[in-house]
Amino acid sequence: MDDLDDMDHRIVTALRACGTDPRVAGAARALSWAGEHGALWLAGGLAAAAVDGPRRGAWLRGTALTAGAHLVSMGVKRVVRRPRPAHVTPLVRTAGRHSFPSSHATSAAAAAVAFGALGVRAAWPLAAAVCVSRLVVGVHYPSDVAAGAALGALTAGLGADWMRGGRP
Repeated sequence: MDDLDDMDHRIVTALRACGTDPRVAGAARALSWAGEHGALWLAGGLAAAAVDGPRRGAWLRGTALTAGAHLVSMGVKRVVRRPRPAHVTPLVRTAGRHSFPSSHATSAAAAAVAFGALGVRAAWPLAAAVCVSRLVVGVHYPSDVAAGAALGALTAGLGADWMRGGRP
């Protein structure tokens, strides 16, 4: 486990150093802010439901899966209670002090799976950018982000049939 911890520390240190460029820091802050509590994904899913009448139900179920994944990650975070990186100065404030798993990564991956299934090609690159932003702003370890992304993808994947209109 020490090797993983060491690698986690080295990677977050290197990516946080990228945030010394004001353009990178600004983009990372904006992505982190937009992803707070899954807001970017929830707003996008609700907006799509409002304009895409024929697939409104699928958009709403995909949005619900994204919100559900986010809630699951918050529950896991309360159980695990891993502290955020203390060896770097964060570029943003956080809603909580626990790091594992990254709820931003969870909701991003859940939305990428759900909305990607509905044809949103930008979902995966945007989700990846949100995930990386959490490292650049210095509030998560890579293992937090990887676990969050896996949790989100798994949650949305398990609900894929329901999202497309099938039974849960």
